[in-house]
Amino acid sequence: MKYTRTEKNMLALSCMFAVFLMSEKTVHAMHIMEGYLPMAHCAVWDAVCLPFLAAGLIRIRKTLNQNRRLLILLAMSGAFVFVISSLKIPSVTGSCSHMTGTGLAAILFGPMVAGVLAVIVLIFQALLLAHGGLTTLGANTFSMGIIGPVLTWLLYMAGRKLKMNRKASVFLAAAMGDLLTYCVTSLQLAVAYPDQTGGMAASAVRFLGVFAPTQLPLAVVEGLLTVLIVIGMEQFAEPELREISFLEAK
Repeated sequence: MKYTRTEKNMLALSCMFAVFLMSEKTVHAMHIMEGYLPMAHCAVWDAVCLPFLAAGLIRIRKTLNQNRRLLILLAMSGAFVFVISSLKIPSVTGSCSHMTGTGLAAILFGPMVAGVLAVIVLIFQALLLAHGGLTTLGANTFSMGIIGPVLTWLLYMAGRKLKMNRKASVFLAAAMGDLLTYCVTSLQLAVAYPDQTGGMAASAVRFLGVFAPTQLPLAVVEGLLTVLIVIGMEQFAEPELREISFLEAK
């Protein structure tokens, strides 16, 4: 099936950014602010993310070949990530608390697709909103676009196998994926800035303690918002949701 010009441009831009990250010695990551991580750490996180992003691009291509109308759901998932992850609350020097939005894409299309949407959103937020940074792009992508969505997808699939209520599964998966994102962010900061006496463990506990008061309620809110978006999609995109097996085939 042929791609439209818009689809080709979107995939081409994603590939260009991946090549840029592989070729640069200094790189940029997630919603940890610009320049906050050592360059060596940035390079490692960028390298770790690349295989996941490549798998996500392949998954997107197969999904669109399956049904081009799924591009609407894909675009809505990306817009959801952009909007709610842009609403940030200052939490600790060098970072912030905010919802992620990647749980919706992970539930509908799988965690690899969520990673691609996350990195695109993170790039635009860094360039247009000064939210996050380019040097910390890999670290932010890993926590928000890879690890968080993987847990979200695993929890949602477990809920389906256990025959849990679908909305309850969506809520739990999205909320826990949000929380894991900030656990990973805390570990990333702890590795970069270990405590002088307690080392990385003490530093991680300190960062987690600062994030928790804001991130716990935000995770609950994200779970609820994800459920509401799913309810809306069920009303106007039922055929597409059946196409990706989110809803059972009639």
